[in-house]
Amino acid sequence: MMSFNNDLFSLSTLAHELGHSMHSYLTWKTQPVIYADYSMFVAEVASNFHQALVRDYLLRTQTDPAFQIGLIEEAMSNFHRYFFIMPTLARFELETHQRVERGEGLTADDMIALMADLFAEGYGAEVHVDRDRVGITWATFGHLFVDYYVFQYATGISGAHALARGVLDEGGAAVERYTQFLRSGSALYPLDALRLAGVDLTTPEAVEVTFGILADMVTRLEQLLS
Repeated sequence: MMSFNNDLFSLSTLAHELGHSMHSYLTWKTQPVIYADYSMFVAEVASNFHQALVRDYLLRTQTDPAFQIGLIEEAMSNFHRYFFIMPTLARFELETHQRVERGEGLTADDMIALMADLFAEGYGAEVHVDRDRVGITWATFGHLFVDYYVFQYATGISGAHALARGVLDEGGAAVERYTQFLRSGSALYPLDALRLAGVDLTTPEAVEVTFGILADMVTRLEQLLS
């Protein structure tokens, strides 16, 4: 269930959730009960894959500059969340676990300071960081109650865009590989299931492809605004 506000963000969210639904449907239809689930590592691939295809279609078919600007804004918001916010939270999570392992205490002030430091490092010296505002980000993400969850958003969006690029470039054969991936459930290890689909997340290639797609969007936005 989701709210639909008749805007591009809602459309993209709907595509995202339908990706999860299609993944679940094909897995449950194909696999026995013992394998009729899938890991978080592959779940966000399916959802982001659908978003990537919807954005590509709309950018190719909708010529209104204002519409394209809005679409790129939505896409870049998603990239910022999955490719920056979530990895920053993953770094925060790892450091807090390591501090506990070293026998150090953790207070709210400690975690606010750590979170603010990580954001400041990520944004770079040219961006002023409101330390109180960004420092409390960790407290707004219930995801952190599930250990080592958030990094999988970055791997998910990378795998998704690499696979979407393959489908757009190759067509039928890539589509068949992708649907086999959706049917695999947990019958295969996540990395093996993704290799079946056509992407190897043990190499940097998928991340590089996805950064290339983001760079193309930045270039296109600059052209539209000029």
